[in-house]
Amino acid sequence: MTQPTTDQPVLLQPLTLRGVTLPNRLVVAPMCQYNVTDGVVGDYHLVHLGRFALGGFGLVMVEATGVSADGRISPGDVGLWDDAQVPGLARVAAFLREHGSVPAIQLAHAGGKASTLRPWDGHGPVTTENARPGDEPWTAVSPSGVPMGEGWPAPHPLTTAELAGVREAFVAAARRALTAGFAVAEVHAAHGYLLNQFLSPLTNRRTDSYGGSLENRMRFPLEVVEAVREVWPADLPLVVRVSAVDAQRDGTTLEDTIAFARELKTLGVDAIDVSGGGIGAGWQHPIGYGYQVPFAAAIRGQAGIPTMAVGLVVDPAQAEAVVATGQADLVAVAREAQDDPNFAVHAARALTGGSYDTYPVQAGPRLAARDRLLHRLGPWTGPGPVLVEEPAS
Repeated sequence: MTQPTTDQPVLLQPLTLRGVTLPNRLVVAPMCQYNVTDGVVGDYHLVHLGRFALGGFGLVMVEATGVSADGRISPGDVGLWDDAQVPGLARVAAFLREHGSVPAIQLAHAGGKASTLRPWDGHGPVTTENARPGDEPWTAVSPSGVPMGEGWPAPHPLTTAELAGVREAFVAAARRALTAGFAVAEVHAAHGYLLNQFLSPLTNRRTDSYGGSLENRMRFPLEVVEAVREVWPADLPLVVRVSAVDAQRDGTTLEDTIAFARELKTLGVDAIDVSGGGIGAGWQHPIGYGYQVPFAAAIRGQAGIPTMAVGLVVDPAQAEAVVATGQADLVAVAREAQDDPNFAVHAARALTGGSYDTYPVQAGPRLAARDRLLHRLGPWTGPGPVLVEEPAS
């Protein structure tokens, strides 16, 4: 991993993980869009994700991508369980790379949270009564058959033999992600989805070697990561997203996650994407700006592995402080990126005295020229729409 070596803001400095160099430390986190059919992405995702490359982000990650049809969160999820899903994602990866961002993808299995309604269709599971035309509910799976909330059906508890099939689904999806041209893969073990369900004592009540002690609860997630690392090329980084803590205090603890991160490091994982919550009611921890950054700092310091910080990071100076003070190596934004797809180039301007050098060449020089004119004219004060200066005589 490269270290900062210049007077340039750390947020804008490159970071090398294995054979991949990110041009800066700003990441677009995975953001589920629930906007595809049969897992196949099209023009929507090309535009949705491509705008972040034009906006200057160093790493752009495709949303939670189902490794199997029953591993989708909703019927509208992106997938990589079939070769027919590769070309659409390859188009996205190529665009990201062409325009300066490193393409990444998150590989996921929703476990007991599968077969869920798209958010704008309601809350809870898909049923025959509420399904959209063409959508069909399916049986979710989980470590122990624990329903994910009140009114949710009990998922099917996975047998040991079925665990092997899930593991192989992750491996097959990783191979397809490589074929599609992604340079970074992330295994999703957060937010209450399947691998997180194994890690949490709130949802893992197994009595075999995959349940009980922390060592046992980590076993299957570690098996999945190890299998993916074996097929993911040695020169490409592998990241794992974790929920540092469950939403409830009696669930997964930060100490549990630090122990998990240490094991991940021994398997060749290159960075931990540190989020939180997803299992349990409410959020029984402090909340506010940068509220999950301390988790990333603790894992970085105590597990000795690079981390990615998330959680209401909304300002360039705030993001710079995260990396400059060594609390994380990368900063990921999601909702902030949706609100401002140019957040990264805006951050570069804010941290470098107003330079447009990081903007695409199609925009930067023209915006710089306009900025000089605006500076000369001063602010528009209204109330009329026209405010001009007379040409020199």
